[in-house]
Amino acid sequence: MAPKRPNGAGAFPIAVDTPAPSPVDPASLYAALDLGTNSCRMLVAQPKGSQFHVVDSFSKSVQLGNGLEASGRLSRSSMSRTIQALRICRKKLIKHDVNRMRLVATEACRRASNGTNFMKHIQRETGLTLEIIRPEEEARLAVVSCAPLVSTRTEQLLVVDIGGGSTELVWIDLSRVPPLERPRAIMRMGNGFIGGVSDFPAASVVDWISVPLGVATLREMFDDVEDDAGRYALMSVHFEEQLAGFSPFHHEPPREGFQIIGTSGTVTTVAATHLGLRRYDRTKVDGLRMTSDQIERVIQGYLALGPQGRRMNSHIGRDRQALIMSGAAILQALLRVWPTDRLSVADRGLREGILYSQMSADGVLEGGSF
Repeated sequence: MAPKRPNGAGAFPIAVDTPAPSPVDPASLYAALDLGTNSCRMLVAQPKGSQFHVVDSFSKSVQLGNGLEASGRLSRSSMSRTIQALRICRKKLIKHDVNRMRLVATEACRRASNGTNFMKHIQRETGLTLEIIRPEEEARLAVVSCAPLVSTRTEQLLVVDIGGGSTELVWIDLSRVPPLERPRAIMRMGNGFIGGVSDFPAASVVDWISVPLGVATLREMFDDVEDDAGRYALMSVHFEEQLAGFSPFHHEPPREGFQIIGTSGTVTTVAATHLGLRRYDRTKVDGLRMTSDQIERVIQGYLALGPQGRRMNSHIGRDRQALIMSGAAILQALLRVWPTDRLSVADRGLREGILYSQMSADGVLEGGSF
């Protein structure tokens, strides 16, 4: 029997680092699973105050989107790897007796001609029911998860979620929101980018876009270019060209009160490299602010290493080394258009947004639902 899934609303995220107390009451557990173009990731968590504690987690590079750019379909080998990963997730859900969960799939399954059939195959093979979410919801969940990183001095905010198969950008105007209310105003967007009548100060979405290019799909598109630096430059220019339909692309970049929040493996890897971490430490990376110059130095260091050097670099990691330059190309394109000394690194994303949405809808977080 497939586990039940609740619908979500919004809530206020604060931290996810502290392990849950033991023993854990199964009735208090929630799970969120994100099946992306490159990775399958899951969190099992327990609400605690206005935040949550992680009880269990799972992350595996399944490369679901391999070959999708050329064929338009999910390959048998990619689906097989994904099913194996989802079986592990299923075992964890059973182990912890989790009943409240939301399991979602994103760009690869949206684009693939056999994506819907794959959802049915997953249900038959694993007993898990996944839903393919629309780009707007993916963008909203990313925004919600990043709310605590919004500075009270920020008047114009760009949230960027670089995925495996797509990149979501949301530009938000906070200038009419009192400074201390700005993080909460972002959180209230969990119910939609276009809000209804509210007694609270409202953030305004200037524009949002889902570019159907992420670290995996962009790399695959230029895989036939042999020159490493040339391939990187082509990827960056090509991604920038896709931003023409995003209205802020045509406006003068703001100089004051502007913040970019980047959430992705690319951004956290660049941050870890900048810090010189021998072992990844989320507490040092999440919330770190970087300048355009600092990011550019890291990227130029990656280029200097070349493909072989990147494979051996401990800061990048085995799962990330093949995709880091396509992600860096996206990041560089964004900073070329919107240079900033205030890019905030977010080690959070879809799973955190889903968890807070579920918990808020159930009213189990201090502060109530937003």
